[in-house]
Amino acid sequence: MPTEYSLPDVLERLYENKLALEAAVMELTLRAERQGATETGDNVRGALQTIGENAGHIKQGLAKLKAQG
Repeated sequence: MPTEYSLPDVLERLYENKLALEAAVMELTLRAERQGATETGDNVRGALQTIGENAGHIKQGLAKLKAQG
């Protein structure tokens, strides 16, 4: 299997996609809040907080996988 398709590389790219999606969702949330959708904003912020909390675990797992490979 080529290195660029190794499990750690694929997971790293998924993690980077998560960061990009998180940023995009936050930008849309800010726009919705400016238009008065504060309850929606609160709900999205709660979900993004969970995503952020899990990011550290994901990064640590990736580091372990890369160290093993």
